Amino acid sequence: MFEQVLKSRRSIRRYLTDPVQDDVLNKLLEAATWAPSAHNKQPWRFAVLQKAFHKENLANAMGNKLRVDRTNDGDDPEIIERDVAKSIQLIVGSPIVIVVCLTMSDMDVYVDGHRSSAELMMAVQSTAMAVQNLLLSAHEMGLGACWRCAPLFCTKTVIDTLKLPQNWYPQALVTLGYPDEDGKTPSRFSLSKVTKWL
Repeated sequence: MFEQVLKSRRSIRRYLTDPVQDDVLNKLLEAATWAPSAHNKQPWRFAVLQKAFHKENLANAMGNKLRVDRTNDGDDPEIIERDVAKSIQLIVGSPIVIVVCLTMSDMDVYVDGHRSSAELMMAVQSTAMAVQNLLLSAHEMGLGACWRCAPLFCTKTVIDTLKLPQNWYPQALVTLGYPDEDGKTPSRFSLSKVTKWL
């Protein structure tokens, strides 16, 4: 059963307009918090966007940042506008948007850069495992979801737009709703390509 959940999960980008009830969201978020974490510090934080106003504000702010960055890259303006419009629609077209953040407030503190960097990486890995729990639980409950890393490219924009605590560092954005598509079946590398037996 669990293997079926793992292998049948898909990245879903189109959703029905049916609302996702708060009790369902609470179950998903609780499942996320049962992920393992370094030192059991549980560095994950979740900003749940339900209202269209907040989703539109975030989508437009992130879209503007994307436009500036891509313009500075020298990309074709027509392609930029196409990608910005697509990015905005992915957010505003989702019944629920969860911005997944991490905080270092409870993580260990070191004086040297190497261990400080390792501690940050442990928080990142812990938060990523919470996202995986969230995605799998959503699929098991009949919801569709899509994991996006766009907030990593515009952390200040996300923090300022949503008025998040300054020590919440946006890591990912999960769009969520009842699916209006099946999603594409992803390819996977063979075990021989990704495994070394010793």
